[in-house]
Amino acid sequence: MARFTLPRDLYHGKGSLEALKNLKGTRAMVCVGGGSMKRFGFLDRVTSYLKEAGMEVEVFEGIEPDPSVDTVMRGAEAMAKFKPDWIVAIGGGSPIDAAKAMWIKYEYPEITFEEMCVVFGIPELRKKARFCAIPSTSGTATEVTAFSVITDYKKGIKYPLADFEITPDVAIVDPDLAETMPKKLVAHTGMDAMTHAIEAYVSTANTEFTDPLAIFAIKMIQNDLVGSYNGDMTKRASMHNAQCLAGMAFSNALLGIVHSMAHKTGAVFEDLGAHIIHGAANAMYLPKVIAFNAKDETAKKRYGVIADYMGLGGANDDEKVANLIAYLRGMNDALNIPQCIKNYGADSYPCAQGFVPEDVFLARLPEIAKNAVADACTGSNPRKINVEEMEKLLKCCYYDTEVDF
Repeated sequence: MARFTLPRDLYHGKGSLEALKNLKGTRAMVCVGGGSMKRFGFLDRVTSYLKEAGMEVEVFEGIEPDPSVDTVMRGAEAMAKFKPDWIVAIGGGSPIDAAKAMWIKYEYPEITFEEMCVVFGIPELRKKARFCAIPSTSGTATEVTAFSVITDYKKGIKYPLADFEITPDVAIVDPDLAETMPKKLVAHTGMDAMTHAIEAYVSTANTEFTDPLAIFAIKMIQNDLVGSYNGDMTKRASMHNAQCLAGMAFSNALLGIVHSMAHKTGAVFEDLGAHIIHGAANAMYLPKVIAFNAKDETAKKRYGVIADYMGLGGANDDEKVANLIAYLRGMNDALNIPQCIKNYGADSYPCAQGFVPEDVFLARLPEIAKNAVADACTGSNPRKINVEEMEKLLKCCYYDTEVDF
């Protein structure tokens, strides 16, 4: 038996933010990140609409990119004092992910972060509050997913929380918000969405319900991401929908080791002054993982279907896989994303020598590989992987060398 879960209501299209006027409740806690939602007037609109719905509103702001366990605990404390019956999260993936984790702690004050990380082990929610998610970026699709990613900075590890309980009740996918994204964010979130769709399509948990969403999202991203990056707002709006479709797919079909690797490399080099931004990590690792997974015949055939749907040509599945890898690397070039960790600058742009020195990478590699294999996303990858193979694969991602194993 398989399960397919999405938000109860999804409002989409320009002006859909006004759907907040229809929420029924008494108190709403609005969770938001940095200043962009306030600066562009969206935070004021959200609070205004909620008040128009008859609610008392409190704002929890300042949620950082790659939200921390400490931020989650502070937000849960604020919720315990205010006692909202609606949690409304607006912004990129970070504030929405953080608010999901806060929600768990608010409903179950005694739960530990370690207990929250047990895959599909979260107790039943909605005893105190329901959840509305409003994305401003076009990538994570956390507004429709059963996932949240929280960073433990003491360990330098990103932990995915996974349970259908944290799938939002309401999602509002309004492209007006996506128009505010800076160019670099368009690139990174867009390749995150492409990775979601491709990993969902080849996942061992794919079904007839997830495949159409994944494959159509891939085609939309192929058609619209580079144009969106270059300022076409019609394509920007289309990408906001495409990433949501990809999210619907992967929330139910799960992901693979591209995400396992991105989770475990994102913050582990923080002491060197930068993170490997999640979407950029996915973009760099995806071609290498495709080459690794394509050694499995079932995965190779499914990558071939993707290549066919994208119109990439190829006389057989081997050629189709090669064409898919080449196409994705070309997208990285068009979006100014490096091809490997060695060339990943602290500003996320390509450079001759990135911010992660070779000796540091190699010293930390065994622990990164071990943690990546243990990541929640590894179980649904189409080809099994052990720690030794993960080390070799991560080396390919550092040096940009061929995957021949």
